[in-house]
Amino acid sequence: VRDYIHVVDLARGHVCAIRKLETGCGLFICNLGTGHGYSVLDIVKAFEKVNAVKVPYKIEARRPGDIAECWADPAKAKELLGWTAQKNLEDMCRDAWRWQTQNPNGYAD
Repeated sequence: VRDYIHVVDLARGHVCAIRKLETGCGLFICNLGTGHGYSVLDIVKAFEKVNAVKVPYKIEARRPGDIAECWADPAKAKELLGWTAQKNLEDMCRDAWRWQTQNPNGYAD
């Protein structure tokens, strides 16, 4: 279980942090995340739903050393930066697939 975040939300959070730094506030540390954990199976099911594609998968044991659950507490980012994640898991899956299908070879040189 991990806290997946949309790249646009992550970028927005960084912009908010830069704007905060411009006020001369000094060093601060905030977690940027949704505050909600999703399993890999949650991701697969959401991806299949929003993109109408079948994702083949196999259930395996967790890798040695992997922690079971890890997600952010974005409360400080909301308090200090006025930032919260706006995109949800389905947005992430939809946008990732759209980008990949429009850019099958990645970014052009």
